[in-house]
Amino acid sequence: MNGERAAERGVRAGLVAVLVAGVRRRDPGAVVNAVVAFAATYAPDVVERVFGLEFRPWQRAYVDGAMLTHAVGMLGPYDDVWWWDHVTHAHSSTLVGSAAFAAARRRGADPRPRVVAAVAIAGLCWELLEYVIHATAKRLGLEPVLVTYGKRDTALDLVFNFVGAIVVLLLGDRALENFARTPGTDD
Repeated sequence: MNGERAAERGVRAGLVAVLVAGVRRRDPGAVVNAVVAFAATYAPDVVERVFGLEFRPWQRAYVDGAMLTHAVGMLGPYDDVWWWDHVTHAHSSTLVGSAAFAAARRRGADPRPRVVAAVAIAGLCWELLEYVIHATAKRLGLEPVLVTYGKRDTALDLVFNFVGAIVVLLLGDRALENFARTPGTDD
């Protein structure tokens, strides 16, 4: 448990470093993403309290890793590392798909259509939000906190979201068994 909490503190320290770098660079995208990512590192704690579930240490690290890679990406890797955006979309979509998978399994339902639908809807909503934020900031003469790179990038983002969905469908029963048990069953 101490190692797990130390890892979380390390990720949060990394996010604070991204925040500081964003402030120093006067980069609102990095600042906003660092703040949102920092807050999201508390999501496993909230999920555990609200739904009575328990994350395994690697699952917490996986969630935290998604937050850190997104925030760090705002400091340059999204622009400079051709595969960064693809990895972050696949990684994040596994989080969305995992939530849908576990919810479906807990209800005794087939998770496949739910995972695909959740990832598709979340991906489309994200791309729309990205576009609206970018267009609004541009119209107001502000620096956008999210950037769009065109139709090809949007299409690739959606493709890599589905890569994440496929990963969940292939590994979900084993990787998410602690979340997917139906209430009242003991192992």
